[in-house]
Amino acid sequence: MNYMSDRLPFEKREEGVFVKKESGTSRALGSRPEDRSVEELIRHGIVVINKSPGPTSHQIADYVKKILKVDKAGHSGTLDPGVTGVLPVALDKGTRVVQALLNAGKEYVCLMKIHKPVEISFLKETLKKFVGRIEQLPPLKSAIKRQWRKRSIYYFRILEILHHQEIDRIEVLFKVGCEAGTYIRKLCHDIGQALGTGAHMDQLVRTKAGPFQDKDWVSLQDLQDAYTFWKEDKNEEQIRKCIKPYEVAVEHLPKIWVLDSAVDSLCHGASLSIPGISKLNEFFEKDMIALMTLKGELIGLGTAKMNSARVLNDSNGLVVTNTKIFMPAGMYKQ
Repeated sequence: MNYMSDRLPFEKREEGVFVKKESGTSRALGSRPEDRSVEELIRHGIVVINKSPGPTSHQIADYVKKILKVDKAGHSGTLDPGVTGVLPVALDKGTRVVQALLNAGKEYVCLMKIHKPVEISFLKETLKKFVGRIEQLPPLKSAIKRQWRKRSIYYFRILEILHHQEIDRIEVLFKVGCEAGTYIRKLCHDIGQALGTGAHMDQLVRTKAGPFQDKDWVSLQDLQDAYTFWKEDKNEEQIRKCIKPYEVAVEHLPKIWVLDSAVDSLCHGASLSIPGISKLNEFFEKDMIALMTLKGELIGLGTAKMNSARVLNDSNGLVVTNTKIFMPAGMYKQ
């Protein structure tokens, strides 16, 4: 049974791209992300690790750093040691991009054990109540202040219900899409309370973290092998499959594409005004915005000061401020 669509909020958007000012882009400036050398990809990339049970997320990031011999590696969205699945690890100069993923929606597949028998119809009706806006009290062992807070459950789909008659216990395998910061262990506990039976999370796999999915993941061994093939055999095929350009990390964000002539000013700390815009996504409000070149390179992130409709209708005005720039100055110096 599927309670709402199996898509995170950004996956439901079918945003068009509006042209504010037609413009080409000079081949002499910058380069498309897919044209970067492997060395550049490693310095500005993201690896989606299939985290195994046991190590912490920090340890996984450290393993990645050692395998690729980079100075820095940072993960987005901590997974408990026993939890497995999608763990994006940003590399070297790309580590700052993880901030774009911290508030992105997540998806998990969970095996929940219900402690006492319960009617299946009652179970399904109870689970429906946990879709939408819910309240959660974080567990005792958590990294945040323990107080009630609201979180959104975007969808909840039962994959399988198993009734173990010999121990008189029900197991529910389900998929859940939720807002960042939702505790699935606590969700299972609260479902058990609502059923009057008690319940606990037995196994958990993260299958989505923002735009990254289980189809993207690689193991640490895959990454080690790919690095060795590249270094020793000059074979780039596998390492290019393992490391994605860090632009992928902002696929879930609304975007503004900037004229070549405005890029270097942004890299020197200027805010973005309407005359510097070439294209923009159809719908955005005063949200986090990804600033892109016309070649699809990430310039940086900022906060929109006006919505997309106003940008399209006005000829002047400040559009994006509080910019955090990733692109080094000089790449678009004209």
